[in-house]
Amino acid sequence: MSRWWWVVPAAGQGRRMRADRPKQYLELDGRPVLAHTLERLHRAMPEAGLCLCLDADDRWFDPAWVPFADWRRVTGGSERVDSVANALAALAEEATDDDFVLVHDVARPCVWVEDLRRLAGVLVEEPAGALLATPVADTVKRDDGQGHVHATVPREGLWQALTPQGFRYRLLRDALALARSRGLAVTDEASAVEALGVSPRLVASRRDNLKITHPEDLALASHVLATQAALDGDPLPTSPTPQSWQEN
Repeated sequence: MSRWWWVVPAAGQGRRMRADRPKQYLELDGRPVLAHTLERLHRAMPEAGLCLCLDADDRWFDPAWVPFADWRRVTGGSERVDSVANALAALAEEATDDDFVLVHDVARPCVWVEDLRRLAGVLVEEPAGALLATPVADTVKRDDGQGHVHATVPREGLWQALTPQGFRYRLLRDALALARSRGLAVTDEASAVEALGVSPRLVASRRDNLKITHPEDLALASHVLATQAALDGDPLPTSPTPQSWQEN
């Protein structure tokens, strides 16, 4: 039987927010962003384990925001890839090679539980792993390095990578280890797996799975949460976790 693990890197400082605290602790509808994100993950998969990657000197975190019964705090690294690698190392004595590891941005509190469950369904059948993503909708320009347009990039076949991104424990661990040993730039977990010659599956996500990065994103996230609640009443379904999430 394979287990499911969430890895949530939350050691960043979010300096682009120009706030008095890391963005994961900014208030969103009366609670910190981190609390919203963890609640969504928990409602989708309450029996999963959680590795929460925090800065060693984090003075904002409150364990009361963690709804998971099985969780551990892991010291984050200077980069996202370092935090995820630290989480995988922390799981070395518990996780098996075939366990599922899903990495999710702490600053994506609007991800839909339905999308999380669809992603999990794909992961059970996809040895290469999978990630939530959306097809690029806007025209894309490449600049010339001087602030002018160099070319228009055809958007056919282009996708914007989102999170969660999920892989078997052994595959992700090996991919990150190889990427770090070669000094490869790892912008997300899928890019590390791709460097192994493996092609993860793209799973279409709702476009409101936004990442809070800039100051205006916080207000936008609040509007998204309100709209989601109005559309579905309760955007966080309470149906039981599918058996396929608990077994290979």
